[in-house]
Amino acid sequence: MKQRQQKKLSRHLFEAILLGDTARVRTMLRAGADPERADGEGTLPLYEAAVSGKTEIVRLLLDSGASPDAESGGIGAEGTPLCAAACWGHTETVRELLAHGADAGLREDHGTGRSPLDWANEGPHPETAALLIAAGAAPRTAGG
Repeated sequence: MKQRQQKKLSRHLFEAILLGDTARVRTMLRAGADPERADGEGTLPLYEAAVSGKTEIVRLLLDSGASPDAESGGIGAEGTPLCAAACWGHTETVRELLAHGADAGLREDHGTGRSPLDWANEGPHPETAALLIAAGAAPRTAGG
C-alpha cells in the first residue's frame, strides 16, 4: 500500500479511536490501516485506546495484529498499553490486554520504569491491582 494512503488510513484510525467509534475503527482496519503505526508524535493506536478504556477498540486492534506489549513513545503518551489502562483503573481493558498475552510484569521505559501493578496501586485501583496479581504481577520489593 502506498505510503500516502497508509498515512491517511492511520490518521482516520486515530480519529476513530479518539471518538470511540468502534465501527469506524473496524472499517479503517479492514481498509488496511496498520494497527501498529504510530502517529506523528510516536503514540501507538493500542496505547491511545487503552489509556481511554475503550475495551472493544482494544480488542479490535489486538485481533488485527497490534502487539499487546509495544511501548508507545508519544509525548505524554509514553509507556505500554497495560500500564496506561492500569493507571486509570480500566479493569475490563486490562483484562482484554492480559487475555491477548500482555505481560503483567512488564515495566515501562524498556524495563526500567513502573509496572502495571505500580500504576494500579498508585491509582488506587484495587480491582485492577487484584487482576494483575492474579495474572502473575509481583509487587515491587523494598529497594526494587
